[in-house]
Amino acid sequence: MLDHKDIAAKSLAIRQQLEAKLGVKSRDLSQALRRAGRRLPRRVRAYGTVLADAEKLAGNPKLARQIDGGAVGDAYVHLTTHLRTIDVADARKGRILGIIGLIAFNLLLVIVAFIIWLWWRGYV
Repeated sequence: MLDHKDIAAKSLAIRQQLEAKLGVKSRDLSQALRRAGRRLPRRVRAYGTVLADAEKLAGNPKLARQIDGGAVGDAYVHLTTHLRTIDVADARKGRILGIIGLIAFNLLLVIVAFIIWLWWRGYV
């Protein structure tokens, strides 16, 4: 039987991993999952909602009996394994390369438009 302290500890661990890997700061797990948004796959977000719902139910002793300990344990394991596989440096490199590619494409587009304009005006 999981008690409030166990679920709160698991929730805190997941929130700390979300902050370390995705830069998501929040006051509770459900808010952290909302802020992470599409950076987490749908399946992983579903596991997160299982853990967030368990956190809400654990606050009330009568409702805490409804918590499925196996589902909470599985959700915690899946969340931690997914967050552990996220490479922060690789994600940063991907973002930087995406921005550089976008700038290069826009610059190329402006140069081509300028050359077409010069040709249309008869300067080329």
